[in-house]
Amino acid sequence: MEWQQFEYFRTLAQMEHVTKAAEALSITQPALSRSIARFEEEIGAPLFERQGRSIKLNKYGKLFLKRVDIMMKEFELGKKEIQELLEPGRGSVSFGFLHTLSTNLIPDVIAAFRCKFPNITITLKQSPSHSLLEDMQKGELDFCLVSPIELHTPIEWTKLFSEQLFVYVPKTHMLAEHTSIDLHQLAEEPFILLKQGYALRILTEEMLQEKGIQPKIAFEGDEADTIAGLVAAGLGISILPDMKGTDINNIIKIPINPPEYERIIALAWVDGRYLSPAALQFKGFIFDYFAEEK
Repeated sequence: MEWQQFEYFRTLAQMEHVTKAAEALSITQPALSRSIARFEEEIGAPLFERQGRSIKLNKYGKLFLKRVDIMMKEFELGKKEIQELLEPGRGSVSFGFLHTLSTNLIPDVIAAFRCKFPNITITLKQSPSHSLLEDMQKGELDFCLVSPIELHTPIEWTKLFSEQLFVYVPKTHMLAEHTSIDLHQLAEEPFILLKQGYALRILTEEMLQEKGIQPKIAFEGDEADTIAGLVAAGLGISILPDMKGTDINNIIKIPINPPEYERIIALAWVDGRYLSPAALQFKGFIFDYFAEEK
């Protein structure tokens, strides 16, 4: 059995058309048909259902395709590992981060990294933590910057820094002149919060529940900037980290008393998964960068 046969099988399985698959593989249709026939003979079972010109995977083909996909993915990964070892200082890193982080933070970090490692390509994704963690476990991200509220194995993480949380109210609100706020004072206030499942939403609800408060939700959103904007419009109050770099008028940020509430931000990765030399350089850089920031 030759490696090409696996490639031919997977391409035909994906396209379900012999002529189109042959064209994609730059071989003739009879050559592809002969190769698939030999492949099925060596496997010991037919892998396709043939009805005239149409061809589809049967139950054996669907089962075998899963194994072939894994095998070819491992082959490509092994080839990539060797190529990256042969080219130090090059490669790529995929990195996800919370959309509620400061608008200045990520650009500053990436700019500093690119200055030090100009030949390493970085792919970025900005999403809520649950989406980032799903993508990371699927292998689409090497690292993500998240709040480790619900992290569990195989996810590993290291704390980088923490952010103080504040109550945000409109400038016209009766609490706007306060220098600090006790959460009990918010029991009857309408809240504008991120949607269910977001790490900051979970943390906020935990804080309020500790004080026996069931928040009255006026609005749920996807973006911290939108939440702050609606607070400025007088539609409710919210609890958010310091919105540095966000230009929002008609809003007041008030510390919570006692000042014990904070959001931890951590670098997370999948334990035991291969990290390329470029990814390891990025990981080390991130740790050094935030150690210096403290």
